[in-house]
Amino acid sequence: MAKKHYVSNSGESIRMFKNDFLNSLTKVHYSVPLIFWIPVIIFFLWRAYSQGDIGAGDTALYFGYGLGFWTLAEYVLHRWVFHYEPPGKLGKRIHFIFHGVHHDYPRDRMRLVMPLSASIPMALVIYLLFSLFFSTFYLAAFFAGFLFGYLIYDECHYAIHHANFKSGFLKKIKDHHMLHHYSDPEKGFGVSSYFWDHIFGTTIIKKANTGKSAGKDAKAIDHSH
Repeated sequence: MAKKHYVSNSGESIRMFKNDFLNSLTKVHYSVPLIFWIPVIIFFLWRAYSQGDIGAGDTALYFGYGLGFWTLAEYVLHRWVFHYEPPGKLGKRIHFIFHGVHHDYPRDRMRLVMPLSASIPMALVIYLLFSLFFSTFYLAAFFAGFLFGYLIYDECHYAIHHANFKSGFLKKIKDHHMLHHYSDPEKGFGVSSYFWDHIFGTTIIKKANTGKSAGKDAKAIDHSH
């Protein structure tokens, strides 16, 4: 049997860079994305509705389009970007910095939402890509919805790892994500929803004979290096 990958089940946090400033950029409190991005979302909604005068209906419609598109982007980014490991020692290091550290230390409270040092440049690139397909004010409404979807994802991700949901949809997505961490990291890429996992055939089927939640399955993980 292949040796299982190391996973820490404690809340420990490792140092990723020797430089204190660089290391600080890898950590962020879960409230920071809310504080920074909510005003940005409000600005884009104001720009679409007030400056662009595209009307409340179109603003809401394109906001919804952006929110829906985020769910696909979340899946694509997680599966093909975050889980991509470039070849070589440097590639392994880059992968660890961007996502591997989260799989090794999934309960590290300060590395569960995306730091602004990563989310701001990524948002700028994505905005420029979207600008190729939308006019200015429709883009503003669409991008506001996209950013709102990102915020839902980020805060859901934190809650999934640290809240104890007893039932309902949040319990289902928590179990889904825990299976990704502790059962099969090559499946279960949706975080705020598992819709696209069903579409792309990457849903993780929980073993029928366990009768336990994914959170309990996590306790059985082999913690050896």
